[in-house]
Amino acid sequence: MHDEELEQLDWSQWLNFDRSNIIAVPGLPGVYKMHESMKILYIGSSQNLRESLLDCLSHPCISKSKRFSYALTQSDLGKLKDQLINNYRSKHNNKLPTCMEDK
Repeated sequence: MHDEELEQLDWSQWLNFDRSNIIAVPGLPGVYKMHESMKILYIGSSQNLRESLLDCLSHPCISKSKRFSYALTQSDLGKLKDQLINNYRSKHNNKLPTCMEDK
């Protein structure tokens, strides 16, 4: 996965992290970012974005998110997520997003 491919991702606008916005998300493959107070809490990927975002509502850390953004993709989700995480780390002194620090 190259940076150019990441730049071509068509990210949604930031949406409030609540059930009404999540059920409007397609049940398709993609990547997503969760944030609170202008701070990324989690970067994820899924074969079914809607289901994964609904699961996030009950996650102890991720559920603190206030907003989320997603991008649909058919690319290798694991590699794409890893590249997004690596880009985040390079901009944040090699730290992981808050809800990913234990992984």
